[in-house]
Amino acid sequence: MAQSTTGAGAKENEGGREWGKATRGKEELHFLEGPHTRGYELRRALRIFFECIKGFRGLHFIGPCVTVFGSARFGEGHAAYEQARQMGAALGRAGFTVMTGGGPGIMEAANRGAREVGARSIGCNIELPHEQKPNAYVDKWIEFRYFFVRKLMLVKYSYAFVAMPGGFGTLDEVFETLVLSQTGKLRNFPMVFIGVDYWRPLFDYMRDTLAVGGAIDAADWQRLVITDDIEAAAKSIRDTAVGEFGLRESGKQKKRWWLAER
Repeated sequence: MAQSTTGAGAKENEGGREWGKATRGKEELHFLEGPHTRGYELRRALRIFFECIKGFRGLHFIGPCVTVFGSARFGEGHAAYEQARQMGAALGRAGFTVMTGGGPGIMEAANRGAREVGARSIGCNIELPHEQKPNAYVDKWIEFRYFFVRKLMLVKYSYAFVAMPGGFGTLDEVFETLVLSQTGKLRNFPMVFIGVDYWRPLFDYMRDTLAVGGAIDAADWQRLVITDDIEAAAKSIRDTAVGEFGLRESGKQKKRWWLAER
């Protein structure tokens, strides 16, 4: 997630780079403000439906993915940026398409690492008043209006998830994915936390407070992986995808001209 700003239009981040843009309309600002007219609600429902279709069509041929979550605030020169770059490269060498939120910081680093080893690099960008534009290292990007549609796409096409250091946005994405796994809505795809020093307090809280207090089962946090070993993490993800979920090398799916796929 990007740092909050005030005023209209794009703002400069700490590195001096101008990024962000205004939303195309104000209707999404009112979407969660309670009931509206039936016509308004129908238009929003149709817009959400077509945004889902756009995501499904755009991402149908991208191949098996691993999604990397992380902060937009940690730019080049930050230790987590270099870790994410190495993670993207390791996942790319393991045969995965690297998917991120498409913005700067950790997302850029993971896409950059994938690009540098010749792997596919995908961004699911979000349209906000003062948020990111797609980074320079995505081969394909799709822009979404709604966070929940964007998160659906980040989860739907991935065999595993990597949590790099981040803030509210990263925690939101990580815990929503964990809830889907905990409740059986998502098969137990690996969730790997990179950055032992960063994530250790969270793991201690899950063990000592949530698990001990009965809010979660011990298995809910014990199956999570926390490590600084990039290559071992990528290998574990690859081995799980092949051994447990049956991922196999196959030819590319054929695009259908009559569905306007190209």
